[in-house]
Amino acid sequence: MEKSIAVVGGDLRIVKLIEMLNNDGYKVYTYALENSEELLNLEGVDMCPTLEEAVSYSKVVIGPVPLSSDRKRLSTPFGRNNVNLEDFVEALKGKYLIAGNIGIKEQLDNNNIQFTDLLKREEFSVLNTIATAEGTIQIAMEETQRTIHGSNVLVMGFGRIGKVLSKMLDGIGAKVYCEARKNEDISWIKAYGYNPIHLNDLNEHLGKFDVIINTIPFQILDDERLNLVKKEVVIVDLASNPGGVDRKAAREKGLKVIWALSLPAKVAPLTSAEFIKETLYHVLKEL
Repeated sequence: MEKSIAVVGGDLRIVKLIEMLNNDGYKVYTYALENSEELLNLEGVDMCPTLEEAVSYSKVVIGPVPLSSDRKRLSTPFGRNNVNLEDFVEALKGKYLIAGNIGIKEQLDNNNIQFTDLLKREEFSVLNTIATAEGTIQIAMEETQRTIHGSNVLVMGFGRIGKVLSKMLDGIGAKVYCEARKNEDISWIKAYGYNPIHLNDLNEHLGKFDVIINTIPFQILDDERLNLVKKEVVIVDLASNPGGVDRKAAREKGLKVIWALSLPAKVAPLTSAEFIKETLYHVLKEL
């Protein structure tokens, strides 16, 4: 019996994933990936002319990571056609969706469409932080005029990314400061040997940092706090829309802010695709 799977939209990670699925014996039906030269002549991969045809061949549909950047259209950097999310949901009826950062859960529930959000799977989220952390350090190295070794670096937020990032920064000799609001996180920061800063005390320390990395999906670095940072500071914001930095205020103050989204796709698409495949196979086995 033919193993088949449908893939709609996505970035280079998804392209690499399709190649891996094809090598594993899957027949892959795609839509909104027409501009991917890597898939054009790949035997076992069919580029379908319509969304409806692509999803008709499989009970499982793989979507982008993230599913959408504006909550209106599917993320389709390799597709010629925009895919409206309403049309996508309509086509998914009777299917199982696997994608990342799914922001239309209510619509899916209302249409009785089952789904798995990859970013809610612990195994994927943990592995994905590795590429995010490496990419963040790469950006910091390229954008600052100092070495990371010896620099004062603030990591805002001590979740998965904050933990991995702090470890890597410490490993290359940065003076690592970690901001958190929970007392238990402050205790863990101390236990790891980093310098803890409670959110309530953040303003007192902002002026000392050469690099600030934000992982918190709320605007912590507002207009008032941006007045307290060094003029030459490099701020890397990893938080999803709307981000954790008042970018308009930062521009007006002449501060360097890099809003770095979807870093795994940019710095390590092949490794990230391996992580997606590993998690995908876990989900398929559970199904």
